Amino acid sequence: MQCATHPSVETELACGKCGKPICPRCLVHTPVGARCRDCANLRRLPQFEVSPLVLARGISAGVGVGAVLGAIWGVVIPFGPAFFFGLLVGLGLGYAVGESVSIATNRKAAPQLQGVAVAGVIVAYVVRSVIVVARFDGVEFSEILTQDIFGYVVVILGALVAMNRVRG
Repeated sequence: MQCATHPSVETELACGKCGKPICPRCLVHTPVGARCRDCANLRRLPQFEVSPLVLARGISAGVGVGAVLGAIWGVVIPFGPAFFFGLLVGLGLGYAVGESVSIATNRKAAPQLQGVAVAGVIVAYVVRSVIVVARFDGVEFSEILTQDIFGYVVVILGALVAMNRVRG
């Protein structure tokens, strides 16, 4: 018999559900046996399907929590007093932003949501930098962007933790 999809290929295989002849290229292994692509019912897992509404909820949660935490960061700890304390700030910031995106999206896991979580951490850094510039007269925004090693360490660590929280 000939494959239904590739008529030039001879085969002895048939779909276990509909009986359509299939070649090894068309074969889909399922828990109940060999199936054709139509009967295999290939779908993405619901956990990885992100609709525009879910993405919007994730964006609002990531940006909102990032802005609030950035404001707190800018008021309470404007500059890095100690490297170890900065690591704790980065861990907490990333965890909070990543968890808020995860909860807002009903624990969905997708690369888009990882990007949203990283953007939330970056929003926190920008808000913190704006507050530091507003609070301290001698500090310029360009100075913060070029000399803020503490802030960069916090952002990198926070982004990694936030990505991991959303990955699932």
